[in-house]
Amino acid sequence: MAKILLLLLAAFVASASAGHFASDSFLLQGSVYCDTCRCGYETSASKYLANAVVRLECRARANSELTYTKEAVTDSAGKYKMLVESDRADDFCDTVLVSSPDPECSSPDAGRDRARVILTNNNGMNSRTRYANALGFVKRTPLASCTQILQQYQESEE
Repeated sequence: MAKILLLLLAAFVASASAGHFASDSFLLQGSVYCDTCRCGYETSASKYLANAVVRLECRARANSELTYTKEAVTDSAGKYKMLVESDRADDFCDTVLVSSPDPECSSPDAGRDRARVILTNNNGMNSRTRYANALGFVKRTPLASCTQILQQYQESEE
């Protein structure tokens, strides 16, 4: 009897610690960077932006009507997290850049200004955490060291 109670208690503790999300909610995570070399992707010179604002926008598949939005602000490492309170199986959802705290790096990088995310349990994934691709702004003037930095990437591709 004691073993059964112990097993039940262990199962309850495990489910309570794992179940801080509602059954149809998700933790969405991502990051925002400044493309300091204006090359269209992250490099070793990229700077991750604290206090950048990102918005989640979900639109109905049937008519593209906006059905859900939520904003988040990046932490000191340029990362954000937001709790999405419901399954969005009938929606297309994108994380979108809203604003940069750096006036020298405040233009959204075309192609890196939004990222599609899948926020449903109907896709075979067992995790409640979803990851969005990194979003990027471009620096007004590239760093002087960008030529050398980009040469490193060319050498490694050959």
